[in-house]
Amino acid sequence: MKKIFAAVLVLCASSAMAEPDMDKYNKSCAVCHATGAANAPKTGDAAAWEPRLAKGMDVLVASVNSGLNAMPPKGMCFDCSDEDYKAMIEFMSKPAE
Repeated sequence: MKKIFAAVLVLCASSAMAEPDMDKYNKSCAVCHATGAANAPKTGDAAAWEPRLAKGMDVLVASVNSGLNAMPPKGMCFDCSDEDYKAMIEFMSKPAE
């Protein structure tokens, strides 16, 4: 029973961490990812995100921190943590509903 309870707590905690700060997303990521500007993969376009996700989350977060192609360093979110970036990447890469 204790193991089941612990597993439920871990699942709840991990799903809570996956929620992006939408203010941060709207002020930084959405500028390009909502429209696909500068060839950014669009939010909700799972197919465009698939090859990027295949590189692994650590590689994606490192790319955000250092900048990649037209994306400036930190994606213009200078108060974002790596956890914020992970949550926003997961949000953007989910298929549109």
